[in-house]
Amino acid sequence: MSESTVILDATAIQRVLTRIAHEIAERNDVGTDVVLIGIPTGGDHLAQRLSTILSGIWNQPVPVGILDVSMHRDDLDQRAAPKVFPTVIPFDVTGKTVVLVDDVLFSGRTTRAAMDALNDFGRPRRIQLAVLVDRGHRELPIKADFVGKNVPTAREEKISLMLTESGASRDEVILKRQ
Repeated sequence: MSESTVILDATAIQRVLTRIAHEIAERNDVGTDVVLIGIPTGGDHLAQRLSTILSGIWNQPVPVGILDVSMHRDDLDQRAAPKVFPTVIPFDVTGKTVVLVDDVLFSGRTTRAAMDALNDFGRPRRIQLAVLVDRGHRELPIKADFVGKNVPTAREEKISLMLTESGASRDEVILKRQ
């Protein structure tokens, strides 16, 4: 029997994203140097929401892109057929501070794949990582710069992000125990 617990509701998600946006603004004085790149499925929608908040803080638009990492993963041989999403980066990342945005940080392998994929689009001045949830269990030496919520989990547990942009009836983050 599986058990589900809501760890962030819509209000908490908005509060966390607002805090992360302010942390990004504090760490990056020049807003024109910052671009956001979301990792599907979840990070792309979160990046768009962060862009809206940051645009209000900096009084200027913050560019947003989407980066598919499926063909850069190191476990391609262990998957039947990777689900590929479109990559849309309508700006040059060279010399910019790229904030990679993902929903859940787990092993760190998706982040490593994202950094590899990003090399195809230029050479950023620096890369920062923003995640809604950090659940631990890192397999690579990767640490998020901006974390919404730390949720210690067991390896067999799952964390799911439900967003209205993805067709969910409401925004929430759910912890599923087996």
